[in-house]
Amino acid sequence: MIEGLIAGRMENLGAETAFDVLAKAKALEAQGKRIIHMEIGEPDFDTPAHIRARAAQALEEGQTHYVPSPGIPALRETVAAYVSRTRGIDVAPEEVVVTPGGKPILFFAIMALINPGDEVLCPNPGFPIYESCIRFNGGVAVPLPLLEEKDFTLDVEDLKRKISPKTKLIIINSPSNPTGGVMSPQDIREIATAVAGRPIMVLSDEIYDRLVYEGEIKSISAEPGMKDQTIILDGFSKTYAMTGWRLGFGVMPKPLAALVGKLLNNSVSCTPPFIQLAGVTALTGPQDGPAAMRAEFRRRRDVIVKGLNEIPGVRCAMPKGAFYVFPNVSAFGLPGKQVADYLLNEGGVACLGGTAFGQHGEGYIRLSYATSLENIQEGLVKMREALAKLPMKGAAGATVAGV
Repeated sequence: MIEGLIAGRMENLGAETAFDVLAKAKALEAQGKRIIHMEIGEPDFDTPAHIRARAAQALEEGQTHYVPSPGIPALRETVAAYVSRTRGIDVAPEEVVVTPGGKPILFFAIMALINPGDEVLCPNPGFPIYESCIRFNGGVAVPLPLLEEKDFTLDVEDLKRKISPKTKLIIINSPSNPTGGVMSPQDIREIATAVAGRPIMVLSDEIYDRLVYEGEIKSISAEPGMKDQTIILDGFSKTYAMTGWRLGFGVMPKPLAALVGKLLNNSVSCTPPFIQLAGVTALTGPQDGPAAMRAEFRRRRDVIVKGLNEIPGVRCAMPKGAFYVFPNVSAFGLPGKQVADYLLNEGGVACLGGTAFGQHGEGYIRLSYATSLENIQEGLVKMREALAKLPMKGAAGATVAGV
């Protein structure tokens, strides 16, 4: 009976494939199989001790009650100061909204801005929740291909051509999930020039902005005329290894911040105050934890890229940020998802097919190097051994188990 009662819009709601692959990997582990987990994008570090201690202290202080939906004043003020300093713009606390994780900023901003039929330009391959939120709210997702030959950054001229009278929002993500691409300051400047003064908002997903290894990172919010046309999405999950804490924030024009706060009020009421106080400590306390993580991720990146490029049939570009690699496996003549499934079932390496991030991800797989160097090295050996059994495109060969 329930099937006939489900709202039609639920068909437009997607999901993160990483969690599905994680479940399959866990099931194989339960059968006694050794699995190298490279599917989930979260730091394999513990939250720094001083942040954990502040949360524990806040609990003992009784910070367990309702607080204002947009966030406690202490954290909104701290975030405003932090973003003002790191992006070079003047942010007021009233322009900050604190949320349980970064996704609500994406979901609620789209809900507040997009009417049925409105177009949203978004990266492809890109974080799958972009298109999921757009379609769920009746919008039209217009893909901006991220191409390997452009270091997995979007083509600004292509973006300009795709702006139409229906364009309401443009999403950019630098460093990128899933590719690790970093947009150049010149590209950021050209996008700003194309949209400044037009009735278009830009949602700049900057969740990985503290994980950049090469190149200069710049927020589009700092470009002339863009502060009032930009929504900055950021949070604590990646920078401070706080994925399970669910603490994010957005910076946006005050009228939009008020609407997002109202959506928070109608959905989750507020973000727990003891977690918000830990967030204050994260931003104002020692920063050696994030610095150490960044250095270790860079070391792992160099190892995994070198190892992947030594596997026959695999080609891997050097990512400039985040903690993902997006190797090209098209030489095997199979959809990327089939290659990923094969690596899980036959090689014991959990990763994702590129099309989990959009149609322009075909021919690729995504691996997260947010795991130990030992796991990465073992995973590379397993991948080499498994892929050696697959024929290259155009070569004759029997069907391989698991494909």
